[in-house]
Amino acid sequence: MNSNSKSIWAPLGASNHTNKIRQEHDYYATEPRAAELLLEQESFAHLIWECACGAGHLSKVLEQAGHEVISTDLIYRGFGCQEPVDFLSERGECSFDGDIITNPPYKYAMKFVEQAIKVIKPKAKAAMFLKLTFLEGKERRKLFEATPPRTVYVSSSRLMCAKNGDFKQYSSSAVAYAWFVWEKGYAGDTVIKWIN
Repeated sequence: MNSNSKSIWAPLGASNHTNKIRQEHDYYATEPRAAELLLEQESFAHLIWECACGAGHLSKVLEQAGHEVISTDLIYRGFGCQEPVDFLSERGECSFDGDIITNPPYKYAMKFVEQAIKVIKPKAKAAMFLKLTFLEGKERRKLFEATPPRTVYVSSSRLMCAKNGDFKQYSSSAVAYAWFVWEKGYAGDTVIKWIN
């Protein structure tokens, strides 16, 4: 790879090809359109927990759609619960009486999925906005075999996640994303669909 190759990828937000340091707490806000597309495809419980809410980009769309949204995060960014909530430390099995929708910090994505499935009740849903590459990996394969997503909605047009929620600095994205939707107790094959 020549010295100019990395500079091509950096403005596009492809973190694997840039030498820029990732945001300290892995805060990459989700383009609100992603939530709109999900709601066009899936129905959810009235009560939703957005457990990595950041500045509320997903929560606001969910609220506008009529959902009651509990918005929490480990770091308060001016939206939602002001007290820090570490979603991964929640202990209650089947204790949340609603669905979970979030874009988790990618380095903890698998832990977020496992935790979400643990705390929701049977038949409830957990929807995670993740890089399409989340489908890869031997450890994640074990997760998928034990608790398969019911549906994966692949974004055929690129959606953006912006470092620190600053969408003005991005004009496009080199990263492919999908919504992974689990329904607790589902044991069938995963269905792949395409959105936008």
